Parts: sequence; structure tokens; C-alpha cells
Amino acid sequence: MTSTAPETQRGQDAGDPLGEQPTSWQRRLRRFGHVSRPETPLRDRLDPPYTRPGRQVWSVLAIPPQVADRLVRWSGWGGPLLVTLVAGLLRFWRLDQPKAVIFDETYYAKDAWALVNQGYEGSWPKDVDKLILKDPSSVPIPTDPGYVVHPPVGKWIIGFGEQLFGFTPFGWRFMVAVLGTISVLLLCRIGRRLFRSTFLGCLAGLLLAVDGLHFVMSRTALLDLIVMFFVLAAFGCLVVDRDRSRRRLADALPVDDEGVLRPDARIAETLRLGWRPWRLGAGVMLGLAFATKWNGLYVLAAFGLMTVLWDVGARRTAGAAKPYMAVLRRDLIPAFLSTVPVAIVTYIVSWTGWIVTDKGYYRNWAATEGKGSSWGWLPDWLRSLWHYENQVYDFHVGLTSGHTYESNPWSWLVLGRPVSYFYEEQTGCKESSTGKCAAEVLAIGTPLLWWLACFALAYVVWRWLFRRDWRAGAIACGVAAGWVPWFFYQERTIFLFYAVVFVPFLCLAVTMLLGAIVGPAAGTGARADLGLTSKDPTGERRRTLGAIAAGVLVLLIIWNFIYFWPLFTGTSIPEDLWRDRMWLDTWV
Repeated sequence: MTSTAPETQRGQDAGDPLGEQPTSWQRRLRRFGHVSRPETPLRDRLDPPYTRPGRQVWSVLAIPPQVADRLVRWSGWGGPLLVTLVAGLLRFWRLDQPKAVIFDETYYAKDAWALVNQGYEGSWPKDVDKLILKDPSSVPIPTDPGYVVHPPVGKWIIGFGEQLFGFTPFGWRFMVAVLGTISVLLLCRIGRRLFRSTFLGCLAGLLLAVDGLHFVMSRTALLDLIVMFFVLAAFGCLVVDRDRSRRRLADALPVDDEGVLRPDARIAETLRLGWRPWRLGAGVMLGLAFATKWNGLYVLAAFGLMTVLWDVGARRTAGAAKPYMAVLRRDLIPAFLSTVPVAIVTYIVSWTGWIVTDKGYYRNWAATEGKGSSWGWLPDWLRSLWHYENQVYDFHVGLTSGHTYESNPWSWLVLGRPVSYFYEEQTGCKESSTGKCAAEVLAIGTPLLWWLACFALAYVVWRWLFRRDWRAGAIACGVAAGWVPWFFYQERTIFLFYAVVFVPFLCLAVTMLLGAIVGPAAGTGARADLGLTSKDPTGERRRTLGAIAAGVLVLLIIWNFIYFWPLFTGTSIPEDLWRDRMWLDTWV
């Protein structure tokens, strides 16, 4: 059976030409686990093939070769779709429960309803939530503009679900649940492309499907899950663009008399990679993320740098003597134009409702308070929007009022302080020794998954630094882009659920670690330091034990998700059982 472990992918970027002696710094790094890259055909390094299950699997299952080949072809989409189906059933099951306006739904559900009906957010009266739950048709949409501190895309999306299913809990949660479900499919396909393994791709999607924070956010009308969706979609676009550009380079390189692809410095440094629509798509997705919440702007910067470095690696692998100079001349400007301006235009377009209605908050600032400005040559709507954005920025950086569930980003990975979205206590509960039952929606990741992710991130960083694995670098970039910026605003009131933006990358990190635990299959280009060959019983035994260990970890994560299910869904349970699930004092 061919390997599904990340260790054996044949398409890692080679920083040095084949056969070149290791540099002095590489020799020094060997004490930390650095190994020289095995000699791999150039085409496989530029355009690595996907792994395929060995014939032994089909023989054991008594499946004919023709049927096996058909199943392999279908598994690329069939496996991810099956995982997505499971995720969708979980997320849509009793989506309207609890029948309440939970946590910040009190802002976004109402703003979305006003936005889709009149083009701008209204100023809602206080204590209107109970009336909405009782009879939404009796609650008029306020025409006075409301002061909102987030861009409109996420609210447009929430509002679309309200247009379909009404101004109800199911309506305002519907589209978030759709995006949460689709994000599982995206991660399956992205993981498959990253690791060149359908099995590992589906495993990454399965981990996302059973993560508690992603699950809760998929069933709540907040903006952060929507940001996560667009960030993940942008990442997927860039990964596809990377594959296509490297394939184009491989197709342009010369082939020797023996049919072997050879590096060529001239081609590697001068070839124009042409039209790259997937990079444009990434620009649009990042613009939509930024137009949902501003933290998407940091992801835009991180992903922009990442895709340029991918181009450097591709040209170096193809034989460029000066890959950075080649990218500077051929790729840097197109990369910038296809992401940053596209994202900015997308952001501005997202404000169309506020612009054309002429009634939104601060919409007429340029014609009143801002009249006579030296920037008067700009359109009034643009100057008013700029003023609005400045006011919103001041609000965000100055938001230091305390909150019961605020947390420092240092504590996020260990789930130091989750957020209670909903809590209801019932008396007269005979099943409980205290006579009480509790129903809660707690925004917390599946603990065993997140705690394992701490070790997985350490492994990913090690593999990036000492094995020069581009996939590890990409995963680390996704986590850093969603997490690190919050360390600059530690005085601000921030919450654990902001971390949902980088949860898919945590799942990829855990998948990479589990793949390494399983180890490479014998006789498939395994690492020499493991000594795995087709006739090595020790290697087969090691792989068997690794598969058992990885399988046990996955089953424990699934069990942990099931165990915390009542806290994810607001299911009423005896108070004794509720307290049993408060593993840390800070969770209460």
C-alpha cells in the first residue's frame, strides 16, 4: 500500500539542485533532525503525483481491479462529500434550538434583517429580542441609521438566510450553517491537494467536522465563521494556483534524450506564468473576508507574502540561479495586482447598499461636518466612508471595557476561557442530585483536538524549519495570520471564538502529525533514516503500531466531541453531568 503520510510526498520544494553537497549550516542543523532531501525526479518535485492505495487493500476486500480503479477515481470527490454530509447533518440538526437570541446574535441578526430590507443597518430599540422571537412580523424595521462597527458582507450573508426562512433563529443561522458545512468540503479537498492523499484530506475534514468551536460557530449567527470560510477559500485558491504555475514551469522545461526533465536557468528565470485566475479568486475571497471583519486584512498580508515565496521556490526548483530576482521581475507586480487591489475593490463594493441609499450612519458626513476639507475633490461618499472607517478603528482599538468571558490570546490553544453563548437552568430535575438541570451553548473547541494541536503545531514548525517542508510552512502561516495579530491588541476586549478563523489550519497540523505517526509505507520512497524497505518487517511493524496509535487518537477526539455534545447544542442535562464537563475551573 502506498504511503499516506506527509513524510513521503515527492513534491516538496527542493532548495538545492539535485546532487549538490549540503551547506555548512545544513550540516550543523542535522543535530536537530535536518536531513538532506532525497533525490526525486524534477517533474515530481514540481508537480507531485497523488498517492494511490496499494493492490493489497483491494485484494483483502475481494474487490476486482476494475472496480478498485473506479473507486479510486471517485474517492477524490466521494470521500470529501461523504465527510461533508456527516458535517451537514450535525450542523443542521435542530438548528433553530435554542430558540433564543444568543450572545452577539442580538446585533448581527437584526442588522442583517435591516440591511437586506433597506440597504443599511437601523438603530433598533432595546429589549426588542423577545418581541422578535414571539412575532417578528410585528416588529418594524427602524429607519434611523444604526452605528455599526463591522463591514457589511457577513450581515448580507446572514440576511440572505433570513430572506429565505424568515426573521427567526433558523433563518439567521441558516447561511452560517451552510458555510460551516461547505468549509468541511473545502478542507477535505485542500488537505487532499496539500498531502497528495485523499485519506489525509478526508481526515482533516473529519477533524474540522468534530471540532466544537467550529461546530458552535456554524450554528450561531456571528461573523467569525464567515471570515473563516473566506480565508479558507482564499487559501484553497492559492494552493490550486501554486500547483498550476508549477505544472506550467514543468511543461516548459527541456527533456533530455532519456526523457528525463532537466532544470534550465534561462527558462526558470524568464518564463512568464501567464493568466492566473485562481490568484484573482484568492484576492476576491480575501476582500470578502476583510469586508466581513477587519482581521481579514492581516490574512491578506500573510497570504500575499506566502504566495510570492511559493513562486521563489518554484523557480529555484526549476533551476533559477537567482530566483528572488526572477520573481521580482516576473511575478511580484502581477501577484500584488491580483490580490491587494482586487481585495480593496471588493471591500468598497461591499458597501454598495450604504452608498446608494444615502441614509446610512455617517453617510452624509462629507456634506455636513466634513464640508470644506482639502480632500473635497474626492466623491462625498468616499470621504464619508473614510471618516466612518476612522471612527470604527478608534472604537476597536479603544474597546477595553471588561467582559466576563474575555480571554488573552496566549490561552486560546489550551482553551483557557471559553465563551458561554447561552445558559438556562431548570429546577425540579429528578435526574440530578441537586434537583437542577442546565442547558448551555459553550463556544469551546473539542479539548482533546486542541490540546493535540499544541503538539502538532510544534511538529509543523520543526518540520518547516528543519525539513524545509512547504506544506508545514503554509499551515503555520494560516495559524499565524489568524492568531498572531491579536497579540498586538492585548489590552482590547477579545474572545476565544475569534480563533475559529485558524481552526482549519489546526486540523491540517493535527493531520500532518497523525500522518507522521502512521509513517510511510514500505517500499514507497520512505525516509532512509527509518530504514523502511519493501522487505523490512520492522518497518511494517512500526507502521502498524503507528496506524493503531493514530486511529486511537482520532477515536478519542470523536468521543470527546460526543461527550461535549450537550454543551455544543444547548441540550438540557442534569447539573451533575454539566459540572463533570467543566474540566477546568476557568470554563465556568
